[in-house]
Amino acid sequence: MRMVDLIEKKRDGQILTKAEIDFIINGYTNGEIPDYQMSALLMAIFYKDMTDEEISNLTLAMANSGEIIDLSTIAGIKVDKHSTGGVGDTTTLVLAPLVASVGVPVAKMSGRGLGFTGGTLDKFESIPGFKIELSDQEFIDAVNKSQVAVIGQSGNLAPADKKLYALRDVTATVDSIPLIASSIMSKKIAAGADAIVLDVTTGEGAFMKKIADAKRLAETMVRIGKLAGRQTMAVISDMSEPLGEAIGNSLEVVEAIDTLNGRGPADLTEMCYVLGSQMVVLAKKADSLTEARAMLEEALHSGKALEKFRELIANQGGDVSVVDQPEKILTARYQFELPAKATGFVTKLVANEIGIAAMLLGAGRKTKEDAIDHAVGLKLHKKVGEKITAGESLLTIYANSEDVSAVEALLYDNIEIGETPVEPKLIHAIITE
Repeated sequence: MRMVDLIEKKRDGQILTKAEIDFIINGYTNGEIPDYQMSALLMAIFYKDMTDEEISNLTLAMANSGEIIDLSTIAGIKVDKHSTGGVGDTTTLVLAPLVASVGVPVAKMSGRGLGFTGGTLDKFESIPGFKIELSDQEFIDAVNKSQVAVIGQSGNLAPADKKLYALRDVTATVDSIPLIASSIMSKKIAAGADAIVLDVTTGEGAFMKKIADAKRLAETMVRIGKLAGRQTMAVISDMSEPLGEAIGNSLEVVEAIDTLNGRGPADLTEMCYVLGSQMVVLAKKADSLTEARAMLEEALHSGKALEKFRELIANQGGDVSVVDQPEKILTARYQFELPAKATGFVTKLVANEIGIAAMLLGAGRKTKEDAIDHAVGLKLHKKVGEKITAGESLLTIYANSEDVSAVEALLYDNIEIGETPVEPKLIHAIITE
């Protein structure tokens, strides 16, 4: 078997067999296939696409390129959740304890975030003492004890994906649905979950700008999951404006606490109910999404979900007092209000540009080596569709620098106020098959 023949085969639009895909992934992971040949294959895939069977075989080959986490000693059906990303995406901080509070084991492995704000791990590290590194046994014990743990992704999880992603990034082949789907699902399968819920975002602040592309990606990943023996469901959600009100690590932890207290933003709360209901159904704790949602609403309003959040923090060495005193982690030196320049209705909050504004403050990272400032970020006071009066604060800027003029200018350029209210849409579709 020669790589040049396989490149030619895919270039001509033919279907690669499982044996051929295994040969490619094993050879590239081991260094036997050079970057220039893999780059040619990636471009051929970009233009010629792949069948569902090819994508499934590619996903499994990537998952099997490294460690497969064994969660069999955790009681119950383990359900994982993955989001394709966005701005102010605080869902995991709320979802993990909320779903665990109704008896669904959530053994969550997360990576660090590039871009607008930190990833889930960075948010949890805003809590003093919180440990994101646990041994395999500590991880399993924590989930068996409290039904929930959130830790850093193992370095040997799907190493083929790590190499391929770096190559895609410099060969203009990132934007390929077969390659995106196999990248995401290989890590989810290797992480050992029995079932997977996917939040596929679309809009200005998402990777997939068009709803049609997001739908195809969601449907592809659901099929991959099922072909790989994992029950899988997906939600296509809107990320044209930031989700929730907080953008920044410690700010998002505080927002998660507010949400678990029943005082969270309506869109974030709804998103957690929608995703959480799917997780509960896949874990066979409820027979329908309606029944699952009722369970989650009861857990949130009774305080069970918040108590589970305390357990999660305590089990991983964090300072539990932040649950009752969240202001302890709001340590930015300066706060600046951004007043509206006109009276009317907020008609647009361009999510990706507002995310970049938060990154300029230090809330996110451009490279994996960049340090994150957990204290800084933005807190929105008005969302799309809400009335605003000239001079009223659109948002608060939390900063550790006195000069935020560039951030203010960027924000003003990407917040629109109009005379007519618009109705934002949160959920575009739910994919179950």
